Amino acid sequence: MYENKKIFILGFARSGYEAAKVLIARGNQVLINDKKEESEQDSDKVKELRELGVNFVFGSHPPELLDESFDYLVKNPGVPLDHIYVKKAQELQIPIVNEVEIAFSLFPKGVKLIGITGTNGKTTTTTLTYEFLKEAGLPVYLTGNIGFPLCGFVNNLKSGDIVVMEVSCQQLVNLTTFRPDIALMTNLSPAHLDFLGDYDNYKRVKKKIFQNQKSSDIAILNMEDEDILNLTKDIKATVKYFSSNHEINGAYLKNDVIYYYDEQVVSCRDIMLKGVHNLENIMGAIMIAKEFAVSNDVILKVLQHFNGVAHRLEFVRDYQGKRFYNDSKATNLKSTQIALSAFTEPTILLLGGQERHQEFNDLKPYLQHVRAVICFGEVKDRAALFVKEQGIPVYVEDLIPDCVKLADELAVSGDVVVLSPGSGSWDHYKKFEDRGDEFKKYVNLLGDEMNEN
Repeated sequence: MYENKKIFILGFARSGYEAAKVLIARGNQVLINDKKEESEQDSDKVKELRELGVNFVFGSHPPELLDESFDYLVKNPGVPLDHIYVKKAQELQIPIVNEVEIAFSLFPKGVKLIGITGTNGKTTTTTLTYEFLKEAGLPVYLTGNIGFPLCGFVNNLKSGDIVVMEVSCQQLVNLTTFRPDIALMTNLSPAHLDFLGDYDNYKRVKKKIFQNQKSSDIAILNMEDEDILNLTKDIKATVKYFSSNHEINGAYLKNDVIYYYDEQVVSCRDIMLKGVHNLENIMGAIMIAKEFAVSNDVILKVLQHFNGVAHRLEFVRDYQGKRFYNDSKATNLKSTQIALSAFTEPTILLLGGQERHQEFNDLKPYLQHVRAVICFGEVKDRAALFVKEQGIPVYVEDLIPDCVKLADELAVSGDVVVLSPGSGSWDHYKKFEDRGDEFKKYVNLLGDEMNEN
């Protein structure tokens, strides 16, 4: 299918790089176009691909560059759907795919694919699933939106291997044949509306993870999410559930113990992660692990040591009795709701970032333990006005280092300080990881260099 073709890759980055290597090795003619100048690219990767025969056009998107001579447009997931080349490919009826679709078409027979999606919790669920299977000694790969393109692994796969993949809505848009043996959806709430337009379209795209499944495949769903239940009424897969509120045939929570079909698996006191949302993530991962007969002992061993995923309600430091958490991945208000629900301690919230016309009123029911809010970033003034209206002390800063310093001054022993912005990072950072890393850097400097500045 992807052999001896002429292929246009839109967007370099990790996925474009890995896709190019796979495609050029199969006799394809490959052109990569990226809006960034060559000086901004990874020079070693550019040199490597040029030596393999890949052509590049950097720094612009010349309208004439994409024409009817191309057989495929491979789109980086982050490229907008209204991009000039995406529209032109549609007009020319050139198939638009991504590196996931390419890699999946090259899977050897006998590889088991686990696809995990949802609005929040998918990275934690994906990572935990991988850790459970790895600890059980199974041949497993961790891939997908978690930062490891599927094309980077496809040449190593063999029958019997297991691929655990986090799948984003940006990836799902351009998937047509993708079919997980097990697909899991953590939860749904409005997100990425700037990319997909509205919530109904977002849900439609998320549902694509189930579209090619058959009755022999498994769909694992969060029974507590009404949108998921409504969305998946007509899917063909065999459906199994997890629940944080009901005793069900599946994984469920009862009296601070997680059960799997009425078998006690693990007590919550043995789990490092905080919050009901993380217990739901854990139950989803347990549901998958049990499909591979992973023992309770293995599950317990992993959960006793698993501190969470970077930038997802990540514990950073206890400084003078004040506990600091990095939740920079909270780029929407639903994520901030989840973070605030995880704490009963007095909380100082760092809120703000990119202006996405967020409806801050959605936070009202979750502020009972919040005793101060520090607003920052592009949306700081609008966020601060909302907080002030709630009668909560509010402060405004421009930069994360200043937020950390002020939070330390405001907090007392027993307080929690959490960066959970409820906003994108692109007002000031290239990605949310950069924002979280800066937060962690200055938290770890408290009492040291920071006080000397």
